[in-house]
Amino acid sequence: RRIQDEQAELLPHHHLGLAEIRKGTLFDALLVMENYPLDDRTAVGDIHLLSADVADATHYPLTLLVVPGDVLRLRLQYRPDVFTEAEATRLLDRFRHLLAALAAAPGTAVGRLGGLPAGERDLVLHAWNRTEAAVPRTTLAALFEAQVARTPDAPALVAEGTELSYAAFNARTNRLARLLVAEHGVGPERVVTLRLHRSPDLLVAMYAVIKAGGAYLPVDPDLPAARIASMLDDARPVLVIDAGWLAGVDTSGYPDDDLDVPLVPENPAYVIYTSGSTGRPKGVVVSHGAIVNRLLWAQSEYRLGPGDRVLQKTPAGFDVSVWELFWPLQTGATLVVAKPDGHRDPVYLARLIDSERITAVHFVPSMLAAFLEEAAEHLPQVPPRHPAEAAPQRPSPDGAAPGPLRFIICSGEALPPALADQAAARLGVPVHNLYGPTEAAVDVTFWRHRPGLDPVSVPIGHPVWNTRAYVLDSCLRPVPAGVAGELYLAGVQLARGYLGRPGLTAERFVACPFGG
Repeated sequence: RRIQDEQAELLPHHHLGLAEIRKGTLFDALLVMENYPLDDRTAVGDIHLLSADVADATHYPLTLLVVPGDVLRLRLQYRPDVFTEAEATRLLDRFRHLLAALAAAPGTAVGRLGGLPAGERDLVLHAWNRTEAAVPRTTLAALFEAQVARTPDAPALVAEGTELSYAAFNARTNRLARLLVAEHGVGPERVVTLRLHRSPDLLVAMYAVIKAGGAYLPVDPDLPAARIASMLDDARPVLVIDAGWLAGVDTSGYPDDDLDVPLVPENPAYVIYTSGSTGRPKGVVVSHGAIVNRLLWAQSEYRLGPGDRVLQKTPAGFDVSVWELFWPLQTGATLVVAKPDGHRDPVYLARLIDSERITAVHFVPSMLAAFLEEAAEHLPQVPPRHPAEAAPQRPSPDGAAPGPLRFIICSGEALPPALADQAAARLGVPVHNLYGPTEAAVDVTFWRHRPGLDPVSVPIGHPVWNTRAYVLDSCLRPVPAGVAGELYLAGVQLARGYLGRPGLTAERFVACPFGG
């Protein structure tokens, strides 16, 4: 009676409720341990509490109610606008599993208990990572040479009015590759720096290094001199190829047939330096086997072929450039090379995509946004379509024939759903979101955006062939779906490590606790 009177006197001062005060989620989980005086020793006079139950609603995403008694009862309450019944049931199942594990090993620290039931653990570790696929033991050079044999007269490179057939391009690279081997000792496990702007010469030099068995290291000539010197000092290349070197070299005395180099998939194909945003730039060494897996997966997924024309606009120092530079020329497609710095000009890109009838193009999301905004007047109108419909071909500006753009690939940044929706509607083609760090062969996960169905963010998707993705806690244990953790990658597409930095390699490339 006294408590009731005191609370009644306070009511005029209850101006704001807790929900109004907190302005956001104060906390997301509440634990209520009920402790009713059921013991006879707590009797008040002749009043005895014989049993108790609780009926309440939760104002928080989750409330775990613990009611003691002869049998400990657990009741999980949830807000249905935050969790579905199935999600709440899974949470309670995980908690029961945790309690059972603790009961079976009462001396174990709670932090060392596995929180996932066997079925869910198998799902996140194995079922979602069943990506095994048969990939031949081959190299970038061998894949290209096989395509040259299939389509020698087809156009391989187009750049500002210049066109090279597969056979002509292959002959130029073979002559230069033979010179690199004979005069500069280029071969497996040797690095050659390419200090060249985007051009056919860059492609010839790059393929020549690969054919000679070496690994190419792209260096932007416009980088600060100190940065370039630091990279060269770190990589210790056997040769630096720049415009001056190419102008003075004579390959006319060398045969133009394919070389026979003892190259294996484990040898490095390229070295690309990280940006250095998290410290000193690191040279990432990627093998032929890793990048071949990525390119053969892409071919299986997206199917390039003769008639396709891929725009090469990504700077060679960015690892996305690797698939632009090599994938088309393994499939009979044509590589259209943008002018130096052309990747910075949305209007130029729009005109080039139209005039060269590009079928596949890559955009970093921020550049895609600028492209759609600044080059809108240079892009033809596309009628709206239902998300489930196949992407129609884009009409050309004169309306004479359908244009060939088939798909857009995005990577390098988070892809906002509104931007992906806009691109799909504006260009009339599917938008694919891919993800991968420099420490792996370009992309390791993929997702086809579904307009209107990816409301929060466009996911990075599923692992590619022979690649596994785990979300783990600080003890390298899998966390449940929907729980934050660190993303770990495993499989054949991982880089060999950091060039000349075994300590950092050992720190970042840790042993996989799940086999392989």
